[in-house]
Amino acid sequence: MKEEILKKLSDVRSASRSLPLLSDTQINELLIDLAGRIPGRTPAILEANRLDLERMDPSDPKYDRLMLNDERLKAIADDIRSVASLPSPTGRILEQRTLPGGLELRRESVPLGIVGIIYESRPNVTFDVFSLCLKSGNATVLKGGSDARDSNIAIVSLIREVLSDHGLSTDTIYLLPAERQAASVMLNATGAIDVIIPRGSQQLIDYVRDHASVPVIETGAGIVHTYFDKSGDLDMGRDIVLNAKTRRPSVCNALDTLIIHRDRLDDLGNITAPLGERHVIIYADDDAYPALLGTYPAELLQKAEEHHFGTEFLSLKLSIKTVGNLEEALAHIARYSSMHSEAIIASDQSVTDAFMKRVDAAVVYSNASTAFTDGAQFGLGAEIGISTQKLHARGPMALRELCSYKWLIEGTGQIRP
Repeated sequence: MKEEILKKLSDVRSASRSLPLLSDTQINELLIDLAGRIPGRTPAILEANRLDLERMDPSDPKYDRLMLNDERLKAIADDIRSVASLPSPTGRILEQRTLPGGLELRRESVPLGIVGIIYESRPNVTFDVFSLCLKSGNATVLKGGSDARDSNIAIVSLIREVLSDHGLSTDTIYLLPAERQAASVMLNATGAIDVIIPRGSQQLIDYVRDHASVPVIETGAGIVHTYFDKSGDLDMGRDIVLNAKTRRPSVCNALDTLIIHRDRLDDLGNITAPLGERHVIIYADDDAYPALLGTYPAELLQKAEEHHFGTEFLSLKLSIKTVGNLEEALAHIARYSSMHSEAIIASDQSVTDAFMKRVDAAVVYSNASTAFTDGAQFGLGAEIGISTQKLHARGPMALRELCSYKWLIEGTGQIRP
């Protein structure tokens, strides 16, 4: 298997060298064509997805991530068109000046080269990654999980068909075998892959970081908090909490822990009432639990234990932590946050300002749902992932984050003394 994969990666490298020669018009026409073919291929993709879904327990939090349907495929096609409509991220002049000796210097954005993505249970990622990588002049190497094997094969088959019809090498995208052994080869394909981006559970991200010799950009798990300050608006806060928790509980921007100021415990039953209607299980701390007794459905209310904090639930579960002031809220977030998305609900501007300045996360919100942490919502077309690290990229990664740069120097015969 190793030799076969390395041979294919060599072919990808060869294909990648021609991508910077493509005009933005050529790339955009291909992406628009791909989006336009999705409806005609929807039955085949959904049949492949059905085979994947049959192998997964519907109660698994990853089931929703794995599932495709007509609506989601339509949204994917819209995202691809959105990517096509964006300006090219390559060839941008980032810096330009003339040195004292007359050398003309400029720094220009260029593709990373070959971008490897290792991911779980999200066949939509296959479309997203390809469109972003092609738009930014990069070749794509994908290692999907076995749970999405048939979906990914069907999607890549469509992409390769479109590439061929537009006169591009089908090696511009390569889907590795679903077997685990392929991941090890990928992670250590130094020189064949320029960067690897993991998307999935914290376990997957940790494994990639610990075992890769290829450079890695981490897209971290989302352990997400919302702090309801004593100055928070009740109606606004109730709607924000409901949306952040229940819109899509299986995604990384979903709310995991509600932190509530002790002065607002009397409002906790009102804040959480809509969650009960959506059958959200609440793990309440020693102060929040009695405040919810008799108001929240008993079968959905449990006492919180230590492990309920710092957990990415990916399901209809929520922990509640009570604090006496902003400092305690910040301390709790600092201890348990994955530095993905954090939010505050407050009317006191001084409290909001302190929270926004002091919380260390890729995305920080005031009086809004964390569900907005998404490349498409940020106007980026789509996203490769949400980076929680601080080198190269942070937050939703899209076209610009798939570029590096190089220095270009033009002279007239200068030599250094």
